[in-house]
Amino acid sequence: MRLVEARGLADGALDASAEFLTRIVPDLRAAIADDDVCIAFDPADHTHAGWRRSAIQSLAREAAPARVNGVASGDRTAVAAALSYLDRAPGVTGQYLVLDGQGAGEALG
Repeated sequence: MRLVEARGLADGALDASAEFLTRIVPDLRAAIADDDVCIAFDPADHTHAGWRRSAIQSLAREAAPARVNGVASGDRTAVAAALSYLDRAPGVTGQYLVLDGQGAGEALG
């Protein structure tokens, strides 16, 4: 699964959404053509959750059978752990995961 950084977007949810769609999505579509993708966002308040979730779900539907997921975190270790999990979870797509970096311990199974 390829990690695509969508960081440094505008602070406001509407402006960030517009910037994501115009600046990130065109290159993202090219990346999805070659591999499953996980989009990494900076942490943001609750006003960003809706547009991020909607964008990821729409991209996942468009890209099927390729997988598209998203994570939000400023913790590179947490992002790497999520990416590792997603690599091993071939049925997971269209998900937006907000990571806190604290973890719940080792995954079972």
